[in-house]
Amino acid sequence: MPSSPNISFVLHDVARLLRKRFEQRSRASGLTRAQWQVLAYLSLHEGIHQNKLADLIEITPITLARLLDKMEASGFIERRPDPADRRAWLLYLKPQAHPLIEIMRGNGRKTRDEAFVGLSADAQLHLLQTLSLIKSNLLAACAQPAADREKTHG
Repeated sequence: MPSSPNISFVLHDVARLLRKRFEQRSRASGLTRAQWQVLAYLSLHEGIHQNKLADLIEITPITLARLLDKMEASGFIERRPDPADRRAWLLYLKPQAHPLIEIMRGNGRKTRDEAFVGLSADAQLHLLQTLSLIKSNLLAACAQPAADREKTHG
């Protein structure tokens, strides 16, 4: 089966529209998409190093630091010194963030439900498995040095 030449565009559009719809639902919270992203990652990776979080979110450490300053001032997160490295900070959620995370999860569920109208549970599972495989393939390809990629595909 030939692959669609527009798959990248479709995936990009789907991701953009999922973000847009989530933001529409979440606007009343007063948080930005970047702040939602920080809460989402911290809910899964509490105690993460600040620089590692910047890598995960794919923003510069200075941009994250400014974002964290605002979130810390609002009482959503706290920075704790890393006992192993005095220059590093570990990030934790404060109790005030937990209700927001529940709102975020609910909004995410509602957004996915809208997106998956007309797809059976099996089709949804197959889509997730397929996208996960594509992601794994691309992560592996990105991890290879350019010279190695040319040898295997050239």
